[in-house]
Amino acid sequence: MVKIKNKLIVILGLTASGKSELAIKLAKKLNGEIVSADSRQVYKGMDIGTAKTVSAKQTRNKNAKQTQNIIQGIPHHLIDVVYPNEEFNVAIYKKLAIKKIKDIQKRGKLPFLVGGTGLYIQAVVDNVNFPKVPSQKELRKELEEKSAPELFKIYEKLDSKGTKFIEKENKRRLIRAIEVCKATGGSFWEKRKKERPLFEVLQIGIKSKKEELKKRIEKRVKRMFLLGLEREVENLTQKYGWKIPSMQTIGYQEWFSTKNEKEEIKQEIIRHTIQFAKRQITWFKRDKRIKWIPFSTHYSYQWAKKLINKFLEK
Repeated sequence: MVKIKNKLIVILGLTASGKSELAIKLAKKLNGEIVSADSRQVYKGMDIGTAKTVSAKQTRNKNAKQTQNIIQGIPHHLIDVVYPNEEFNVAIYKKLAIKKIKDIQKRGKLPFLVGGTGLYIQAVVDNVNFPKVPSQKELRKELEEKSAPELFKIYEKLDSKGTKFIEKENKRRLIRAIEVCKATGGSFWEKRKKERPLFEVLQIGIKSKKEELKKRIEKRVKRMFLLGLEREVENLTQKYGWKIPSMQTIGYQEWFSTKNEKEEIKQEIIRHTIQFAKRQITWFKRDKRIKWIPFSTHYSYQWAKKLINKFLEK
């Protein structure tokens, strides 16, 4: 019998690349549980626009001490952690993720860290410590009034290296990066420190052909509209307004202009998602430890299972 010990499997890839489907299939076979590494699925109520409900039906486990979703029979953790107007960052995520991974291991199950948020994955895999900078309300209030392009220009002056990796349209991430730079007087990216790794890690990435990925993104966005994305956006803006950083992300920010027709909004979301996927490629290409496998409903699973079995037998 293979002992889980300190093992962690990471399934990563671009948005809409089939990560979740593959991870669920593997978790079923290998007695695993999934820890989400998605910086937007942590928000309660932001369901359709973050693709929570696109690929799988979710039911809440009311007996769980912390928020937990059961998707296709597999426990998923770190989904619906905070409300959209609450603060959440990579340091908070790392603390919660490590605690959950260790809990899964203690119960004799195999943890799968699954997602496309590269910074969240790296924080766990490399045990990265981030500067402990408390939220600065006055600065945040000032920055939240600005557009994403304006924030990016401010950040570019403070941390030119970081602009290569940060999401240009992600106001939440930009505001936090500016906040850290101003508080520490240095680069947000250079302030990170890698400590001794906490886990033995196997990272598996799903390769996606450009045209195939585009088709999958288009299909996903169309399904979001059918599921009621417009209604979800209306409900969220009534509760929280437009100015909170979590609403300034793909799938939500495109609705801000009331002049645009639905079809225009749909095409904007598709375009922005494709651009985001390109930035994900840039991020993941830096990590040479990732074992890349081609996307295929059957062969991806077989290939990944072979890699995992070999890893667990070490």
